[in-house]
Amino acid sequence: MTRTARRRPFRIVVPGAAALLALSACSSSGSDTSGAPASGSSQGEVTGEVTVFAAASLQDSFTALGKRFEKEHPGARVTFSFGGSDSLAASITGGAPADVFAAASPKTMKIVTDAGDASGTPATFARNELGIATLPGNPDRISSLKDLTAKGLKVVLCAQEVPCGAAARKALDAGGLKLTPVSYEQDVKAALTKVELKEADAAVVYKTDVRAAGDKVEGVEFPESADAVNDYPIALLKDAPNAEAAKAFIALVRSAEGERVLSRAGFLTP
Repeated sequence: MTRTARRRPFRIVVPGAAALLALSACSSSGSDTSGAPASGSSQGEVTGEVTVFAAASLQDSFTALGKRFEKEHPGARVTFSFGGSDSLAASITGGAPADVFAAASPKTMKIVTDAGDASGTPATFARNELGIATLPGNPDRISSLKDLTAKGLKVVLCAQEVPCGAAARKALDAGGLKLTPVSYEQDVKAALTKVELKEADAAVVYKTDVRAAGDKVEGVEFPESADAVNDYPIALLKDAPNAEAAKAFIALVRSAEGERVLSRAGFLTP
């Protein structure tokens, strides 16, 4: 079903968990039936507003895809809410109106599917790997995950209920390491911002976020990240106000063009 398009700018929301319960949604892998074909767009005219709840780490890629979607469908508009997947999932199960949910882990998508709020089986469209973001120039000479345990180093992690936090915990466990951060942040962008603002010496975030930050941070890779790669699932929501536009957006994300945009940002193919 479609709605009359409203001329609204992209809304990029990266609030705390409490605000997201009023607005937002993020993860589960599934095989295939997300309500959209693997590539191309839905048949017929696509109009109206489509509301997408997506993991904070997708902000740059999805914003670019949203602009492309609006160019291909002049009668349609995309509104995004970006944030921690767990908070976004809670918003959806709490009744927040949305058309599409793109999560940063199967576990957070399962919150939505278990509540019966997804239409069909979510489809994995990308994967993401962790990296360390340090201050520009890496003044603390961080070269490994173990280096983050050094006394006096201010390290930030994502909250453990958030996919990037759960992945960081897996990586630390894989290395047999214990780390007490100076803070736990509600999404990966918030963790990265602590380093960008020089309020922390380092943060464990996704490689895609390190790349997007440019020269504001320096990236350090570590082998334990291979033990904590996150799958990103996407799903059409059951009560989507604009299901046809939602299917078309999902099709774009899963198309060859969508894969190219995501790959340029550093995401891995599923």
